[in-house]
Amino acid sequence: MCARSPVLNQSGPTEFVFRVFTTVPELQVLLFALFLVLYLTILCGNTAIIWVVCTHCSLHTPMYFFLCNLSFLEICYTTVVVPLMLSNILGAQKPIPLAGCGAQMFFFVTLGSTDCFLLAVMAYDRYVAIRHPLHYTLIVTQKLCVRMVGCAGGLASLLSLQLTVLIFTLPFCGHRPEINHFLCDVPPVLRLACADIRVHQAVLYAVGSLVLTVPFLLISVSYVLIGSAIVRIRSAEGRRRAFSTCSSHLAVVLLQYGCCSLVYLRPRSSTSEDEDRQIALIYTFVTPLLNPLIYSLRNKDVKGALKNALVSKAASDNT
Repeated sequence: MCARSPVLNQSGPTEFVFRVFTTVPELQVLLFALFLVLYLTILCGNTAIIWVVCTHCSLHTPMYFFLCNLSFLEICYTTVVVPLMLSNILGAQKPIPLAGCGAQMFFFVTLGSTDCFLLAVMAYDRYVAIRHPLHYTLIVTQKLCVRMVGCAGGLASLLSLQLTVLIFTLPFCGHRPEINHFLCDVPPVLRLACADIRVHQAVLYAVGSLVLTVPFLLISVSYVLIGSAIVRIRSAEGRRRAFSTCSSHLAVVLLQYGCCSLVYLRPRSSTSEDEDRQIALIYTFVTPLLNPLIYSLRNKDVKGALKNALVSKAASDNT
């Protein structure tokens, strides 16, 4: 912890630097290539989901509308983090201005929070589809879908803006403090503050609970009700199909909430900065990478649409 002297408290820093992964040039090149390949795969996979949903009329349903928005969020989410991360892997440490760090934190928290809220909205969609199939199209209308996505983004933006402003009103230690992370995430930036941060940590925990715990509880309740409805389905094929429509979403929920909870809801005394950075690599790369794979490999409609698109493309190239 840095010293909290009156001189340091007079003004905040003009820029931050990120701690490097390694100073070995060969390892820097290897990490750069690895993260670049993962980033491009994430862009291609999620763009493919968006393209398939938008170009196939059979997928113009609420479930795939939400999936399309989820893929768009994953693209934006990784783009906020990875290009800057890649630029800092090779060579010496590169500074990021205070305003740039604040902007990255705002968009990172906004997109991550919207992702969590959207997963709760998708759980509600599956609940209505299985519990009230005859009234599904009357309840989950296009207007309602747009409103729910808009509310998710609006609430996430409001919470993120308040949290970011609160943190960047703090004084920080030194002119160019080093963030032990590869992005301007809230916990590592808070650790650099030269002031009492107990109130800020309490606000972070409250926001984290609202963004993670509340949607997760809603998702859990939805799946309890969905499970009770599936059990009452008489045919084994009907139960299998009903479960199949929910299993992809449930897998993404467990992966997303598991990683984020380890970073934002653990007591600060039990956290390690290096552990947080390692977990952040999972929800920055693994979760956005697996989302399109999980939905495409476990969803017959998406697989069928992708197959038809590839066959049509191959046929058009041969003519």
